[in-house]
Amino acid sequence: MSTESAGHRSGWMVVTAAGLAIALLGGAAGAIVASRLNPASGTSCDTVRVAETVLPSVVTVFATAANGQGGTGSGAITTADGVIVTNDHVIHAAVAGGTIEVLMNSGEKVPATLVGTDPITDLAVLHIAKTGLPELPLDAANTVVVGQPVVALGAPLGLSGTVTSGIISALDRNVPVPTGAGGTTILTGALQTDTSINPGNSGGPLVTCDGRLIGVNTAGAAVPNANGEASGGSVGLNFAVSAPTASRIASQILADGRATHPWIGAQIAEITPTTAARFGVRQGLFVQQVVKDGPAARAGLQAGDVLVTIGGKPATGLSLAWLLVSASVGDQVEVEYLRGSELSRATLTLIEQP
Repeated sequence: MSTESAGHRSGWMVVTAAGLAIALLGGAAGAIVASRLNPASGTSCDTVRVAETVLPSVVTVFATAANGQGGTGSGAITTADGVIVTNDHVIHAAVAGGTIEVLMNSGEKVPATLVGTDPITDLAVLHIAKTGLPELPLDAANTVVVGQPVVALGAPLGLSGTVTSGIISALDRNVPVPTGAGGTTILTGALQTDTSINPGNSGGPLVTCDGRLIGVNTAGAAVPNANGEASGGSVGLNFAVSAPTASRIASQILADGRATHPWIGAQIAEITPTTAARFGVRQGLFVQQVVKDGPAARAGLQAGDVLVTIGGKPATGLSLAWLLVSASVGDQVEVEYLRGSELSRATLTLIEQP
C-alpha cells in the first residue's frame, strides 16, 4: 500500500497569506528541508524515557478504500479497551465501504472499526477488539506554554515507531486546512510546534516530556517552489489539534457516534471583487439561499443580502468557518449586512447543524 492517501497530493495544499502551504500529514513521500531546534534552553527532556513509555500506545493506521486505494497515518490508544483517536483525513478513504487496520507497536496488525468521525475538527475515533492495552489518555487539563519541549510519535512516510522532539512554538493558532472530502476547515486553538512531523504523522500523539497527550498531530506548512507547488517535508511549522478539543469531540463521538456543531441556516459564498466594489465594501459574503426557519431566516436575512461582519469581524469564508468550529449551539452572533445600499444588523441564534 502506498504511503500516500488518495487525495493527499499537491492538490490538497492551500496557500496562506504568509506564502506557505498547509498540508495534511496523512502520508506522502518528501524530503526533509528544515533545520531542527533543540528543546528550550535550561530544560531537559528524557526522550528515551518518553519513547519507552508512550510508543506502546501508538499505532499505525492503514485505511483502504473499496477500490483498493488508501494510505497510512498514525493514532493513539486512549483507553485500555481499544479506543483510538486519529484524524478524519487519515481514515476518510475507508469511510464508504473500505477497511481500516492498525499496526500495534508489538508488530501485531488488527482490524479496526470506525466509531465516528468529525471532518470539521479533522478528528476520528476507532475501536479495536482488545482489552488490557497500554493507554495514553487525552490530557485536556494540562497547561501548555510556549517554549515547552514536546515529543511527536507516529509513522511518518510509513515508518512506524518514529520519535522526534522539539518545542511548542505558539498557542491558539487558527489554521485553514483541507478536509478529507475536499473543501476547507479550520483547526481552531491549534498547537504550533517545530517538532519534525511529516506525512504519515497525522493522527499521532504530541506529548509532554512526562508523556502526557496534549495534541493530535494534523497538518504542516510547506514552502511553495517556483511553480507554486508545495515542497515536501517538515519546515518546522506544524500544527496539532489541542487535547481539550480532541477530548470534547472524542467524548461526543463515543457517546453519540457523532459530534455537534452550530449552523447559521444559509448557503453563503465569497463575493467577487467586482461585486464588492458594487456594494462599496472590500470583502463580504453573499447570501445565496436562506433555509426556512433556520437561524438566518429567523434573524430576517434574505437571499441577496451581503454579510459585512460576523461577530464583530470582517465577513469572510475563513471567519465564518472559524465561527462554526469555535461557537456552540445556542450562541448568539451579531452580523452586519447590506441589502441594496442599506446597512443593517441582525442577531443569529445558532442551532445544531442538521
